[in-house]
Amino acid sequence: MKLKILLLGAVSIAVVAVSPWLGQSLDGDSGRFILLELRIPRVLMAVLVGGTMSLVGACYQTIFANPLAAPSTVGTTAGATLGALAAVVLAPALHLSAAGGIPLTAAFAFAGALIVSFVIAAIASSGRARVNDILLAGIAISLAAGAVSAGLQYSADQLQLYAAIQWTLGHLPQVGYRGVAMILPFVLATWAILLANTRGLQTLLGGEERAHSQGVNVPRLRALVLGIGALGVGGCVAWCGPIAFIGLIVPHIVRLTVGGSRRVMLPMSIVTGAGFLAGCDTLSRLAWPGRELPVGVVTSAIGAPLLVWLVVRQKR
Repeated sequence: MKLKILLLGAVSIAVVAVSPWLGQSLDGDSGRFILLELRIPRVLMAVLVGGTMSLVGACYQTIFANPLAAPSTVGTTAGATLGALAAVVLAPALHLSAAGGIPLTAAFAFAGALIVSFVIAAIASSGRARVNDILLAGIAISLAAGAVSAGLQYSADQLQLYAAIQWTLGHLPQVGYRGVAMILPFVLATWAILLANTRGLQTLLGGEERAHSQGVNVPRLRALVLGIGALGVGGCVAWCGPIAFIGLIVPHIVRLTVGGSRRVMLPMSIVTGAGFLAGCDTLSRLAWPGRELPVGVVTSAIGAPLLVWLVVRQKR
């Protein structure tokens, strides 16, 4: 087991370390600028976003006891997408602009993610809702937000529609160290609080009744994970769009490799998610010379076959 942990961690760290150096030549002053000011901040963003989405996905799968639970399942991603599309389509008509140095799209996406997740967290903390009820509420909110998002896209002009489609595919923007610094507090708070509740999440694996008998307040834990997950995912989606499959597929990879103990699985989800997204972003830069694919396209292309394989493997 220790060897598998070390191997998975080493591969993920190696991918992160090598990613900035892959691509066009880095000779001369221009190459130094590309490496220090563009690629390294972009890889740092991939580490923060990939680690956060994977950790939150692992925690969601634990509190819902459902291997298909993910930020997209409970509506966090849909809320952020709706907020971003509202900013893209409505902001020019309302003459709104960035406030406090924060891009308007990011601010609206973050607000949308928080609103949806707080609604789900309120349902989860009521103590009367079952796990299936919470998941159904999340799916219903996702469908409603998707319908409104489609309506916004239909009403947008050609330029706004292009910007909206580009954002919804997911990408790691060239935000520099300033963007990394802005997302860092949300990410670190999410990591610290979720990892601090590892014991409760581990106990919850044995069922709600066992967790109650060992002093775990399950409704409170579920609401806390949903709320803090919204903090991290909302911040990530606000900057990078709804990057697909990270929060769903990486926890499965970690569980199959190192086992299901949350004391190991949660920190390893951060490390593996960071390496997975950094590797996918590098592929998005290299796959089409002269062009750059949205990283969400690459994660979907890799994640979808992996998910099908996992489902088939689990049935066998």
